[in-house]
Amino acid sequence: MSRGPMQLECPIPDRGRDRIEMAHGGGGRAMRELISGLFRRHFDSPHLAAETDAAVLPVAGSRVAFTTDTYVVQPLFFAGADIGKLAVCGTVNDLATSGAVPRYLSCGFILEEGLEREVLERVVRSMAETAREAGVAIVTGDTKVVERSRGDGLYVNTAGVGDVPPGVELGPAQLQPGDQVLVTGDIGRHGVAVMAARDSLFGFDADVQSDCAPLAGLVRQLVESGVGLRCLRDLTRGGLGAALHELAEHRCLGLVVDERSVPVLDPVQGACELLGLDPMFVANEGRMLVVTAADDADQALELLRAHPDGAGAARIGEVVTTHPGSVTVTGLLGTDRVLDLPLGEQLPRIC
Repeated sequence: MSRGPMQLECPIPDRGRDRIEMAHGGGGRAMRELISGLFRRHFDSPHLAAETDAAVLPVAGSRVAFTTDTYVVQPLFFAGADIGKLAVCGTVNDLATSGAVPRYLSCGFILEEGLEREVLERVVRSMAETAREAGVAIVTGDTKVVERSRGDGLYVNTAGVGDVPPGVELGPAQLQPGDQVLVTGDIGRHGVAVMAARDSLFGFDADVQSDCAPLAGLVRQLVESGVGLRCLRDLTRGGLGAALHELAEHRCLGLVVDERSVPVLDPVQGACELLGLDPMFVANEGRMLVVTAADDADQALELLRAHPDGAGAARIGEVVTTHPGSVTVTGLLGTDRVLDLPLGEQLPRIC
């Protein structure tokens, strides 16, 4: 089956109107331009310039990782997860990409007037269970209530803190030509699970569970093995394709990816065919991009596949010096193409 170029995307921003559009939050080029052209221009800092999922900060002679994220997914519950599990896993995984051991989370709730208390309790219970599974404590928080029709029922914000082991340095700046690119499992399941739960909009059924999972244990195994890790990336908004672009553009190196090696489950591929989507840009919540030194790729792949959260890991590409700042994909028929970064997300509000 072909993964053709036809895609559904957020509306293209009308830049002449100088207004924020849905595409600005979708993980694509519009969001990257907003971050670099507005937020980084005013919040200038070397920690932001590192372009990592979590900032690594010096504190009292050691280093801590710090991150935050806000979750606005609709519907609140979907196959395999819910907004509460999503919030904990997303923050834990962002911390883990720095090699950190996640320790503490905060949670902030924005509740819409009229939300059923039973719904809120389901979400809170899910967060508590997932935090215990991930080995983190939820230690502080905040609650706000907004007027009816102002909040889609429930939004969740989480922030997290973790310890970074001595000597661990991970990030796009570490990439070198010849490094190997791995993915920890099949891609696109989370986005398809959420879209399938919106049957009133999309009108299709897919037997797909979200991949939502905390990956700190998997990352800790890699770090403690001493394998030559360069960079880890959480594959959320914008999916694998956006993460590849972020790495290529940061280091001005090229990335070559064999699409035939990228694992995609048949139901996910079928749903993407039906909706005209590219699985490379569909969101994930339990998958990471792993870049290793060339000599350590086989060991890293073996370690990943030995862990339940990495059983479907695959080697998918390489860092190269040609076509700097861009991503080239070898397609299913063996032909090469440049992987363009969409302006926005193919479909909004996946996380």
